[in-house]
Amino acid sequence: MERESVIVSDPEILGGTPCFRWTRVPVDSWTDHLEAGDTLDEFLDNFPSVTREVAIAALEEAKALLASPR
Repeated sequence: MERESVIVSDPEILGGTPCFRWTRVPVDSWTDHLEAGDTLDEFLDNFPSVTREVAIAALEEAKALLASPR
C-alpha cells in the first residue's frame, strides 16, 4: 500500500507551490536551507509547523524519486 505524500500542491494554497502537507510552508524553503548549510533543527526552528517526521518523510520521497529507474 502506497503512503500518502507529505508534499502537496493545491492551487488555493500559495498558487499551487508544493508545500509540506498540513502547512503553508513551501518545500523549496527546506531545500534553500539545505543549500545554505543549515541543519534540520535550524530549519524546524524557523518553521515550527513542519514536524521532524514530515521533513524526513519529504527527504525520503525525494530519495525514492531520484533512485527510481528512468
